[in-house]
Amino acid sequence: MSPTAQFEFILLLLVAVVCLEALARWLRLPPATALILGGGVLTFIPGMPALSLDPELVLLLFLPPLLMASAYFTPWREFRAQLDGILALAVGAVLFTTLAVGVVVRWAVPELPWAACFALGAVVSPPDAVAAKAVLQRVRLPRRTMMLLEGESLLNDAAGIVLFRFAVAAALTGTFSLWDATVSFAVLSVGGIVAGLAVGAAGVRLLGLFRSMELGIITTLLMPWAAYILAEELHASGVIAAVVAGMVLGWYQHEIFTAAGRRTGTAVWEIMTHLLEALVFVLIGLSLRGVLLRLGGAEDAVQNLGGPVLAVIVAVILSRFAFVFGSGLLVRGLDRLRGHEAPRLDARASAVIGWAGMRGVVTLAVALSVPEEMAGRDLILVSAFAVILVTVLVQGTTLGWVIRLLGLGMQEEEGGTQLTHHQAEALVAETQLATVEALARAPDGTIRHPRLLEQYGYRARAAARFSEASEELQGARDDHFNVVLAAVAAGRAEVLRLHRAGCLQDEVLHALEHDLDLQELMAGRLRGG
Repeated sequence: MSPTAQFEFILLLLVAVVCLEALARWLRLPPATALILGGGVLTFIPGMPALSLDPELVLLLFLPPLLMASAYFTPWREFRAQLDGILALAVGAVLFTTLAVGVVVRWAVPELPWAACFALGAVVSPPDAVAAKAVLQRVRLPRRTMMLLEGESLLNDAAGIVLFRFAVAAALTGTFSLWDATVSFAVLSVGGIVAGLAVGAAGVRLLGLFRSMELGIITTLLMPWAAYILAEELHASGVIAAVVAGMVLGWYQHEIFTAAGRRTGTAVWEIMTHLLEALVFVLIGLSLRGVLLRLGGAEDAVQNLGGPVLAVIVAVILSRFAFVFGSGLLVRGLDRLRGHEAPRLDARASAVIGWAGMRGVVTLAVALSVPEEMAGRDLILVSAFAVILVTVLVQGTTLGWVIRLLGLGMQEEEGGTQLTHHQAEALVAETQLATVEALARAPDGTIRHPRLLEQYGYRARAAARFSEASEELQGARDDHFNVVLAAVAAGRAEVLRLHRAGCLQDEVLHALEHDLDLQELMAGRLRGG
């Protein structure tokens, strides 16, 4: 296609995204389902160009910003508290699924080398951050369960990619070293963390220096790709680097962003990530024709590979359940032996985690990167596509129903030091009131800002007076809103102090910060600056 045709094709995809999402809302379907199916239908329209995806470009274009956007809102304190469970899923479940699928594929296709079998297992083993986010944002889960699923989706791609690379190398060279694979994973992880911290720290420093909101937002847009590319150039994990950079920015954003910058930046990021997520699913659907053409059509694909692909799908789903429930039983057994039993996930939460194993863009991109000369490439491609379709269309669509069936709601035990939203609001209001009382009185004790102390009744009278004598009252008006802004600043400092002391959960922090941002924006506008 010519550059003009490519641009027109991109515009067509954006139109398709809008139409398919509107159709999904009308039919009450998950958007991911409609987008994948719609992309599959589009690819068979006469005149539609055949789509050839560059796997490296797909990972570079989509993965860093979507990972960083998820990491930005990840509550660090809860992430750290659940890190053992997150790593068990992100590394343990990926390794277990790779081995289980490899064994099943070897059983279904005995002539396929073991290395190729395990390469297929590595391709389909990591649940996808994009698919998980698209589904999880539409369901309501207990905090601990949600944190485990979100944390897993941020880290498991690194484990899956490392396993895949070593399996491919073993298939092509006939050699494999467990020690080398372990050391490589450790180096990739540590290098990714260092690169992410470096980019995150540099980004925070730059954002603290910029006075331009536009430059600040552009800087945040560049950070995920900067972290990813830097890590990859250092032969480290770009996935982990983007996640770490997002967490660093998310931790410091309360201090470095203005209210206007935070609200505008959040809006920009929401639109960008929404478009990227939608395009990912449409591209997955559009890639269907290329896979089928390579295999001689849908009929030949089903006839030649239908049995092994079905075995892979079943192995992917059942191995996740086996790991989740098996590891849970093992941990409980160890707790009893030690005489100390910590709170663990119950059977309902484990069932939901087992069912929430959607695959997506990483599985597709990694499958497309399989070398042409590698044995079993066709089976890997078809299996990857089939696993994506089944997990997103079936598991993703029914996850909300499974949660309701199991009666798993939002309720979850809270720590004794955690404040409720209303309790936190009361403390913030008390801090703001103390600031207003200190600034609302003149040195002789008279009240200068009765509106701030009497609220709505005074507001109506003040508005009427100001409309009649705006020039004479402008100085008093400015002074009035200076006090409002001082109160907002005091409230913001109190919210941040409570959060840093571990008394506020991140959801409460964001809600209160949103209210304070709106107060600051309104006061600044009415003051005229």
